[in-house]
Amino acid sequence: MSVIAFDTLKYAKRLKDSGVPDKQAEAEAEALAEVLEVNLKDLATKEDLRRDLRELEQRMIIKLGGMMMAAIAIVATLVKLL
Repeated sequence: MSVIAFDTLKYAKRLKDSGVPDKQAEAEAEALAEVLEVNLKDLATKEDLRRDLRELEQRMIIKLGGMMMAAIAIVATLVKLL
């Protein structure tokens, strides 16, 4: 899983430069960093999606093969009966 860097010091400095009190700017930076950490850890990566699609493709191939075998068996049975 890729990591996204969030510079809390730079963010807090930008808030301070905008007129936000020091303590508030630092608290906001820490809170935002925590939110990003919690929410981004469950974010799917491209590799997660590729793996899931490969698994889905394998399941679909197996099901398609089963349906084809069933269809061939039905056709063979109908040929014998007719």
